[in-house]
Amino acid sequence: MKYAVIGAGGMGTQFGVLLQQEAGKDVDFIDTWRPNVEKIREQGGAYVSQDEKDRHLVPIKVWYPEEYDGDPDVWIVFLKQMQLEDVLQRCAPLFKKHQVVFSAMNGYGHFEVLNRYFETSHIYGGTALIGAGMFGPGDVNFTGDAHAKSMNMCAYDGHDAAGDTTERAIFDDFTAATLNPTIVTDFMGMCMAKIVFNSVLNTLCTMYELRFGEFMRHPGARWMTEQLVDEAYTAAEHAGLELLGTRASEVETICRTAGVAHPLHYPSMYQDLTKGRPTEVDYINGYIARVGREHGYVCRLHEFVTQELHLAELAFGIHHPEFATTKSDA
Repeated sequence: MKYAVIGAGGMGTQFGVLLQQEAGKDVDFIDTWRPNVEKIREQGGAYVSQDEKDRHLVPIKVWYPEEYDGDPDVWIVFLKQMQLEDVLQRCAPLFKKHQVVFSAMNGYGHFEVLNRYFETSHIYGGTALIGAGMFGPGDVNFTGDAHAKSMNMCAYDGHDAAGDTTERAIFDDFTAATLNPTIVTDFMGMCMAKIVFNSVLNTLCTMYELRFGEFMRHPGARWMTEQLVDEAYTAAEHAGLELLGTRASEVETICRTAGVAHPLHYPSMYQDLTKGRPTEVDYINGYIARVGREHGYVCRLHEFVTQELHLAELAFGIHHPEFATTKSDA
């Protein structure tokens, strides 16, 4: 399988580099952030660190969408929700009917956008408990060793993975790349469980500019986690959604990821905030609040946290074009 990664940020670079180095796959990178593209070309690759150590140059090939003429079997998409439509429009001439696409972006909404460019049966979703960030253009940091990584993947249309040779091939390549994938069968349950995960660590750590491990050292961290998880699961229940795992298992996953697997990690939402970019909170806590609101349940905590994060954006001088959530009258 040949891969092309759209979005050479922290996560896109990590997936692509690991597929290239550990699984021996041919990987191309597509990006639209000019400083990143030009720095990678100037250096002859991307500098990669592991937990802020062992910084070294990894040769990778990167193109702007308009320059690329490759024909990958699998597109891997890692973009911010707000960037997705514009970048996919620029990449649209590159997409062919035999190709498939995989994405494990944060939040929800990107699969409907991808579906405008790829057939439903050619879309694979994922959720990743894998940490990565950027020190700057062409300079990325992976957090957590090979044993700390884990991810789920599922066909967007929920078809049986047993007879899907493409999904099995992607799974095998991700396994060889030390991404530790698991194939699951409930697409929405998979996605919603990751949104709940991000609604705690991404949002709270961003507002207070904390690493995951710093959050977990706070005496009230587990209690705060339990409150947000409980409300999110209740919203999902009102919507008839069954999440992967239970409230208790979700809390344990969050606490273990933050305190043991990735204590040095800053969430991507924090990186956006501190660099003056709008965050994805409306696709995470805001999405949970909307699911609840649409099914007669008010998520007071998630509504509040969403507005708190927008307030943090305001404090950083970030103009957010549109708030997807509205405060409840209840």
